[in-house]
Amino acid sequence: MLGIDPGSQCTGFGVVDALGPRLTYVASGVIRTPNGEFAARLCEIFTCIRSIVAEYRPQEIAIERVFVNRNPDSALKLGQARGAAICGTIDANAEVFEYATRQIKQAVVGSGSAEKAQVQLMMRSILKLEGPVASDAADALAAAVCHALRGRVRVSLTQAAVKLAASRG
Repeated sequence: MLGIDPGSQCTGFGVVDALGPRLTYVASGVIRTPNGEFAARLCEIFTCIRSIVAEYRPQEIAIERVFVNRNPDSALKLGQARGAAICGTIDANAEVFEYATRQIKQAVVGSGSAEKAQVQLMMRSILKLEGPVASDAADALAAAVCHALRGRVRVSLTQAAVKLAASRG
């Protein structure tokens, strides 16, 4: 699965394989957009995500939702960067799942208000990575891990419901 942490200057990406209970790191990085015209930055995000999708062929995509802080202009730019990233995934023919920042942090750190350094540390630990991980890449990996964990919960709940229904005959 592909996780995306959208940003107009830096967009993180992380690719993780989820086989049963095992999560395996595949790749991660940061798309750094050029200074200058905003449209060119959006095009860079689109083009790079499209290339990542072509290379790794994710079956599912998890992306961080936009949250509005104090600056509406920043929120609009972030939303546009997010849109460019989502459009870049179109060739994957994969479903896109959206998660709030707090949801992702809660899933991987245990606290929705965790600091970026805590997310980085947990990604290194969960995925058994050596060396530092850029914060934007760690956030993208966290989105993918969050989605994988939620998928396991869905599967477990479905299996429990089937067993319950079968026992009731």
